[in-house]
Amino acid sequence: MGNKDFTTKIVVEQSAQKVYEAINNVSDWWQGKITGESHKLNDEFIYNMMDFHISKQKVVELIPNKKVVWLITESNLTSFTNNTEWTGTRVIFEISEVNGKIQMQFTHQGLVPKFQCYGDCSGAWSELIEKSLFSLITTGKSKKVF
Repeated sequence: MGNKDFTTKIVVEQSAQKVYEAINNVSDWWQGKITGESHKLNDEFIYNMMDFHISKQKVVELIPNKKVVWLITESNLTSFTNNTEWTGTRVIFEISEVNGKIQMQFTHQGLVPKFQCYGDCSGAWSELIEKSLFSLITTGKSKKVF
């Protein structure tokens, strides 16, 4: 179990394009301050949540309506002893059709149970994906979770 990447998924009735567009509008669902761009390959953005979480992401893969991948190039999670645990990990969004609906599987590749931040970070990702991003996709407005 120590090497299992964190993953969660949502299923919606909206189109794959709508899911893809929502993912790429990071500031609409990932709560905190976002600076930079996240719409094109090699775009970079910085996420800052009240100075206890700062990370820099680079868009390294974009397959329209199918897949989005960010490489976390820098991280500072100030609440943890190893505050750079996210550096070098990947955030992956995979979009597919399942039984006539659209499924979006989220994986934070490298966020594993042996990480000190795993409990807090996986809980935060669950809230963000399952509530905030889900709400943005299904209603056009994200749901604040923090």
